[in-house]
Formats: sequence, structure tokens, C-alpha cells
Amino acid sequence: MDVPNAETVGEELNEPVTKRSFGFRRVLNTVLIGIFFTTAGFVMATAPAIPAINGMLNPPTDAETLDMFKPSDEISQEVEKYIHDHPLARSLRTNPDFSESRPHMKIPKPQRDQNLTGGTLSGNDKIVVPPFVWSEKGGKSLVSISYLGKDLCGHPGIVHGGLLATLLDEGLARCCFPALPNKIGMTANLNINYRKPAPAESFIVLRAKAVKVEGRKAWVEGHIETVPKEGQEPVVLVEASALFVEPKQAAAMARVFPIT
Repeated sequence: MDVPNAETVGEELNEPVTKRSFGFRRVLNTVLIGIFFTTAGFVMATAPAIPAINGMLNPPTDAETLDMFKPSDEISQEVEKYIHDHPLARSLRTNPDFSESRPHMKIPKPQRDQNLTGGTLSGNDKIVVPPFVWSEKGGKSLVSISYLGKDLCGHPGIVHGGLLATLLDEGLARCCFPALPNKIGMTANLNINYRKPAPAESFIVLRAKAVKVEGRKAWVEGHIETVPKEGQEPVVLVEASALFVEPKQAAAMARVFPIT
């Protein structure tokens, strides 16, 4: 009869323990690897959204937006310089009741690319440079100067009326937002009267004025006119009046969608 020695007994006793330890470590390693790749995938997927979220929660100031656009070609450089140095721009720039900005530059780049006037319709032969905007304190009035290129036409050489309506909708809204309780609103009504054809490849001035504010409602009137040559009077191209209403959930919206 064979009698097991101490070494044999030790090996038999340690074998199940070794197998169980190995199995546990393999499961643990698998779980850890899964957690690592899941976390890495989540970080990679959300990384592009981080700058956009930060831009929405911490938008640039009006003054900061003035240095954010850099014209990249000769045409946009000429348009930029013309607007920046125009007598109207200089006059508004020195008026302490107005603040100068380029509102589209407050929209984070990923969202700006999908914005109609700030992205889709911007660029060469379109809205060549982001409009310069001057807003009067308290949401009383607004003046904006833009250049509209040849790719924004309905009839040849004539800017599409739908674009002019869009610019007025945005401009009148931007005018009155500071006068609303939570600085945000939505278009409830917009009336347009076209006066003259708007020629493409030309500069325009948008003027807006809040005529009445009651609680969550603001009534605004405005128009788009030509930028006249020296000694000439501007020609009114299109007029508009609108009603903007602040949503009941505006307090929450204002934290997520800051004014642009």
C-alpha cells in the first residue's frame, strides 16, 4: 500500500485553489478590459461635443467676438475693411449707448456650421463676412451691416426675398431680446413689405427698433436699406414688423442657449 508523502498531499490540496485563483483573475481582467474600452469609447465619442458644450455655457463676450473672425482671401478682406471703416460703423462705435459685436461668433463652431445664416449661407459669394452688429442698451434698437454675394439670388442679380425675411427675423429678434425678462424669445408673428429689389454683391444696413415691451412680449419694427455712396440717401428695400414672445420655460432655455 502506497502512502502519500507530504509533498504529494500539498500538491493535491493546492491544485483546486490555484485553478480557482486563475479563473477569478481571468474574469477580473476581462471585466477591467471591458470597462477600459467602454470608457475610452465614451470619451472618444463625447470629445467633439466638449468644446461645443463649453462654448454654449461660456460664450465669448461682445468684445471678444470682434477678433474671432479672420478673413482668409482678398475679397473677404476687402469686405471686412469696408464695413469696419465705414463712417456709420465709426459713428456707432463711438456711441456709448451701443455695444459692438459679431453675434454669429458666439455660436460654437460645430453648431455654427449648421446655422442657416452663420454657416450654411455664409462664405464666398454668400454672406461673405459675419455681420457687424451694434445693439443699444436695454434692447431699444439695433443696427447691422452685411454684404450679400451673388449666390443668394432668387432672380439673377436680385437677392432672394426669403433671405431678406430671414435676416429681418433674426435682426428684429436680436434687437429686443435684452428687453425680455430672460433675454430670449421666439417669433410669434412676422410681417414683410418689399419696397425695392435688393441687388446682389452689395452692402446692406439692417435697422430695428423695439416699439413696445409688455412682460414676455416685445413688438419690433425694422427695415433693410442700401449703404449709399457719399452724398446720397439710403434706399429702403424691405420693411418688417414682428412680435416676439418669451417661452414660459425661458429661464431654463437661457442657461442652455445664451443670447447670440
